[in-house]
This record gives sequence, structure tokens and C-alpha cells, in this order.
Amino acid sequence: MAADVQGSGTGNEPSPVGGEAVDPEFLDLERELAVFLRRARANSGEMAREVHPDLEPAAYGLLVRLEETGQQRATELSAYFGVGKATMSRQLRALQDLGLITREPDPADGRASLLRVTDEGLRRFRRVRDARRGRYVRKLADWDRDEVAELARLLHQLNARAAS
Repeated sequence: MAADVQGSGTGNEPSPVGGEAVDPEFLDLERELAVFLRRARANSGEMAREVHPDLEPAAYGLLVRLEETGQQRATELSAYFGVGKATMSRQLRALQDLGLITREPDPADGRASLLRVTDEGLRRFRRVRDARRGRYVRKLADWDRDEVAELARLLHQLNARAAS
């Protein structure tokens, strides 16, 4: 029976993990995501420093989201990224202190604030974002456009499932 769990050694059978068999496709996915995420963290740090030398890597994603949405409440950002209010407040305060975002009263609720990227923040962010997109285009130049679209679709699907 143990041979059935262990497989025949062809490399195509499930591997035992925590008492359960795991398909090799999921092991491959875990490995590739780990490499991708590690590289993404390193890139995020570089991009954040290009926007502003004192910008935290995690705060770069907030600029991405605010540039995309125009403006949002801190609670919406917390929910979107799946982080706590304290973490979000600290990152937003740092962005505001650097002059990259501003708070404005929410016309729908005077007790709340809407956050938006400042003109200077947009200028800095877009310069870095455009350079990053250029790197993607160069790295994926030999990919078919349908492959790039499929990768984007699958990543979107993965992100949507992770958020639910």
C-alpha cells in the first residue's frame, strides 16, 4: 500500500505531503510561484526606490491601485489588499509624508477621507511604471500576444480566488 502512495518513481505520480498525495502540477505551481513572488518582491523594492528613495516596497502597490481607481478610502484599500487597518494607515501616512498622496474629505461621508495620488506622485509613478512595462514587453517579445493575454487572464483568476 505504501508503494501506491509513494508512486512508481516516474515523476508523474502524486507526492505525499502531510499524509495526502499532491499532484506534481501543484508542486510545480508552488515552486514557480515562490520564484515569481521572490523576484516580484525584489522588483517592487527597486521600483519603489525609483519613485522615491524612502518609499517602502509594499507602498508601491498602493500607488498602482490609486492610479487605477483615481481615489479610494483607506478601508477599501485595506480590503482590496487583504491587510489590516493599522498596516494600511502606516503605509498611507508614509506616502502622504513623502508628498505622493493626499487626503480629501469624502463628499458622501464627512467623517471619511478619500485618498488620491498627487500630481508629483503621478509623475514619478508613471515614469517608473512605463519603464517597467517596457521591460515586460522586451522580456516577452518572443511570446505570442494570445499567450500574454492568457497569462494575464490566469493571473487575474488566481488573484480573484485569493481575494475570496
